[in-house]
Amino acid sequence: RRGNIVAMQNYANHARTVPLYHYVAGPLLIINALYAIWQLKNGLSADSVLFATTAVSLVLIGFYARAFALKAQDRVIRLEMRLRLREILPPRMHGDINRLTVPQLTGLRFAGDAELPDLVAAALKDNLGRRDIKKLVKDWQADDERV
Repeated sequence: RRGNIVAMQNYANHARTVPLYHYVAGPLLIINALYAIWQLKNGLSADSVLFATTAVSLVLIGFYARAFALKAQDRVIRLEMRLRLREILPPRMHGDINRLTVPQLTGLRFAGDAELPDLVAAALKDNLGRRDIKKLVKDWQADDERV
């Protein structure tokens, strides 16, 4: 969404970035950690070691905060997609649902209902990954809630 204009989501533009997180906070934390480590060359002291370990810890916290949020969201997507597939797939394909990997399920979530049976079959037959599945989606269903 830009101003009053809503852009249609598709494979090319669906990745979500949060500018203050990705382009400001992340780089600042990394620069700070590199500087703190570089400062250790002036000699080890309790302050310089504390500064460096704190700076590196902040980078790790930033990384894991994102990783944990995405992992939790993937679990929700897995549940959501399993429920959705049970409603949409013909009964003969219900056994296939539990064979799908989490990356496959997260790729399939963008597909419209009509194309899901064929995409599920292709994902399992050809062992398609998340990106491969997304590229095959014709009726893209936007996910504006992704973290």
